[in-house]
Amino acid sequence: MLFRSLFIAAVQTLIGLRTEKKILPALTQASRAQLHAHANLTGVLRNAQVITAMGMKDVLFTRWVQLQRRFLFRQAQASDVAGTNSATSKFIQTLQGSLLLGLSCWLTLKGVLLGGGGMVIVASMLGARVLAPLTTLIAMWRQVVQARDAYHRLDDFLGEVKVAKAPMSLPAPEGVLTVEALHAHAPGSSTPLIRNVSFAAMPGEVLLIAGPSAAGKTTLARLLVGAWPASSGKVRLDGADLHAWDKRELGPYIGYLPQNVELFDGSLAENIARFGEPDIGQVQTAIELAGLSDFVASLPDGMQTRIGEEGAFLSGGQRQRVGIARAIYGDPKFIILDEPNSSLDEAGEEALLTTLQALKARQCTVIVISHRTSILPATDKDRKSTRLNSSHVSESRMPSSA
Repeated sequence: MLFRSLFIAAVQTLIGLRTEKKILPALTQASRAQLHAHANLTGVLRNAQVITAMGMKDVLFTRWVQLQRRFLFRQAQASDVAGTNSATSKFIQTLQGSLLLGLSCWLTLKGVLLGGGGMVIVASMLGARVLAPLTTLIAMWRQVVQARDAYHRLDDFLGEVKVAKAPMSLPAPEGVLTVEALHAHAPGSSTPLIRNVSFAAMPGEVLLIAGPSAAGKTTLARLLVGAWPASSGKVRLDGADLHAWDKRELGPYIGYLPQNVELFDGSLAENIARFGEPDIGQVQTAIELAGLSDFVASLPDGMQTRIGEEGAFLSGGQRQRVGIARAIYGDPKFIILDEPNSSLDEAGEEALLTTLQALKARQCTVIVISHRTSILPATDKDRKSTRLNSSHVSESRMPSSA
């Protein structure tokens, strides 16, 4: 019996070594894939406003699903190997007990084990086998309770989620913007950030919103693209409430440059094309309008150059100009640029003025938020207010050459 036990112990050791050798590479790849998927999701969550405004949700969701499936595939490979070897190990362990039990019975019948010793061994082993499932169940009862509670919490959460009705399909917008008595609060706060703001802008006009920090300009930009809901009032595009539009249909007609430009891991062309199927001609047009032609020409792979996570390989000014190119990619009719010149040098500002003139010529409705007066020569309208939450925004016409 001693030699048989040692032999089975050696087999168990070999199974353990094989398990480690097989699952270690798969687990390493699964961990890397999980980190990549998590980093991608974190970047998406940080840029929820841009994604919502420009209809990028479905494309980026598909991208995340592909990364998640890669992680799950690698994890499943490791689980399959570990599960198979674990089952084999348990089978051998059970077989070992059965063999020892049979051997004890045989020795008892042969009279080698005198007295009732053999029956005692048999009763002891059978009793252990009968109680083993119950013992395991009791030991894991905490996990059973946790799984049950998790199921109830998930069921309650899903019960509170309301399925949004499919919005009515609307024709492509022309870019006629009307803001009517707009009020807004920050999520979870009762302090007004925007109060009674009204104005209008037409296609081919550039409207400048100026004011000090914390005046509510960025909040207004978020309301204009539908990233934040208004407490009251309306933002209308071609007479239709902005929130009534299907974001997937409206997204290609909206361009949005947030104050903090966030880019995604991928090529320059993918970022400019909003991670849809890149139209190289339109990508090239956006690059030229944003004044990036010389920069792209200097890259080793041109517009196919990967820019790293969050555009890590780009400077602040380059990230901002890529963000502008992304906002004007395709055929947007309504464009909001929040502090588009905050990281630009003199050459960049000149390129921005050229971009705004080109957008006017294309009959785009452009809203620019900026502290700098250097952008005034390209504007048609000017909005000035000390605080958007304390005074009505007034309008004054300004000549294009002002």
